[in-house]
Amino acid sequence: MKISNLDWSIILLFLVSFVFIGLLNTKKSGESSKEFFLSGRKMPWWLLGISMVATTFSADTPNLVTNIVRVDGISGNWQWWAFLITGMMTVFFYAKLWRRSEVLTDLEFYELRYSGSEAKFLRAFRSIYLGVFFNVMIMATVCLAGIKIGGILLGLSPFECVFYSSLITVTYSSLGGLRSVIITDLIQFFVAMVGSIWACIYILNLDDIGGLDNLIIHQNITDKLSFFPDTDNYEDLVTLFIIPIAVQWWAVWYPGAEPGGGGYIAQRMLSAKDEKNAVLATLLFNVAHYAIRPWPWIIIALSSLVIYPSLTDISNAFPGIDKSIIGNDIAYPAMLSFLPSGLLGLVLASLIAAFMSTISSHLNWGASYISIDFYKRFVKVNATEKEVVLVGRISTVLLMFLAGVVALELSDALNAFQILLQIGAGTGSIFLLRWFWWRVNAYSEITGMIVSFLIAIYFQWFHSELTGIELLSHEKLLWSIFLTTFTWIFVTFLTKPTDNKILIKFYNKIKPYGIGWDGFRKINNIKNFTKSHKSPINDLYLMFLGILAIYFFLFGLGYILFNNILTGSIMIIISLISSFFANIIMKNTLKN
Repeated sequence: MKISNLDWSIILLFLVSFVFIGLLNTKKSGESSKEFFLSGRKMPWWLLGISMVATTFSADTPNLVTNIVRVDGISGNWQWWAFLITGMMTVFFYAKLWRRSEVLTDLEFYELRYSGSEAKFLRAFRSIYLGVFFNVMIMATVCLAGIKIGGILLGLSPFECVFYSSLITVTYSSLGGLRSVIITDLIQFFVAMVGSIWACIYILNLDDIGGLDNLIIHQNITDKLSFFPDTDNYEDLVTLFIIPIAVQWWAVWYPGAEPGGGGYIAQRMLSAKDEKNAVLATLLFNVAHYAIRPWPWIIIALSSLVIYPSLTDISNAFPGIDKSIIGNDIAYPAMLSFLPSGLLGLVLASLIAAFMSTISSHLNWGASYISIDFYKRFVKVNATEKEVVLVGRISTVLLMFLAGVVALELSDALNAFQILLQIGAGTGSIFLLRWFWWRVNAYSEITGMIVSFLIAIYFQWFHSELTGIELLSHEKLLWSIFLTTFTWIFVTFLTKPTDNKILIKFYNKIKPYGIGWDGFRKINNIKNFTKSHKSPINDLYLMFLGILAIYFFLFGLGYILFNNILTGSIMIIISLISSFFANIIMKNTLKN
């Protein structure tokens, strides 16, 4: 397809503006590691919240949703919708705790909470394990989406897509640090939202689609419209709904959605002005991420089933595309090829913006692990702040290079996503309990990390060959969760607790509520223990009301879009009522 000069002008304008923002923030961000990685802890909630949303709105996100919808229908999105539960828990239970900790990275938490050489090992190992291995894998899936979009819409080779898309991102990320990342995220989010909504409206009005009313009665999609899996289909019900809503949200660790917050989400909370701004930022993120964004992607995905019912149709329509990357996820950029000049440029700019917002956040987050948690902590303890920043900038470039190399070997984002879920299976409970149960120690986390990884590798490459039994994906996940959880709890009781001095210091600083610390106080007969008198009841109410408000708004909007006005309106009203009561409780809580 031909890209007009107008389209190129729009794209170029955005790219130049991002480089300019990076240049403007170079001097300020280079002053210290706190400035480069946390923007000096001066960020307001609305800017941080939008930054979180923009980061999770990557170029591969609409591709992933399209893949899910084409294979499993709308109900397949429960694979990620279920994470709202832990998202709300992060908002009302953990955001204030993270900000209260005052660490520079979430890995620094390990030496705040645990003691001994095991705590040092955990911090050092995870700085490379997460900062490099996991981070590169995630960025590679984002780059893969860029490859598919660039191949279809721009006619670029995989290498060209990776090279060109990375160059600008690395430039402003390495120059301006987190401040430039957050500012560009603000621009990127609004461009991405306008682009996706406008594209959705245009595609619905294509002659082959004929509007939303005709779309929802088309024979290719009538079996894809349910918001919940068919109760008669046991496998889909278990895989797509029961497992995610009952187990996955608390048991599975995944960067950006992990129980209790972490990764770039924790980085944003740590960048907030205060605890109040950390809570509100995380709340805004969850509202926008789950309640506002999904429907344009879902509708375009459904439309793709009318235009391209099979992968063969996509392959025939784009004969120049490498056959190895043809999958259901490629249907999203394929649909964008119908857009007219001008709108195509805006949508392309929005996808480029989505790509860069995610990549830049992961680059800055990963570089913080390498430079602060590994280099400054273990390689050169007396390194100057400017030296740490320099290491961070070099790490940014190297991480992008590695992600590009891995991306050229991938073919399917959903498969990579599921592998990462398997690797983190069973570790989520550790991240929830380590704040509220004194007995959790560094060995708990080391065990969970090692066991979950080995089990994931075993199920992915060895189980079927050794046993002749092919397990379903949810069966692998459940076995991983059970074995990992049992093992880390068993090891916890076998190993010595964290040093008393560390535990007392941690509790007096964080002041977590709950009964999980009562045993520690009794065993050690500690009387000068600063006990938190705050009840978790308000936070439990807020969590429940937040979940209710967002789910009912999400599905209410969906029902209205699909012409079930009455049901949709009732759900929206319930959402608004839940939000009203949550606002009253939250005002009192934040004031206190």
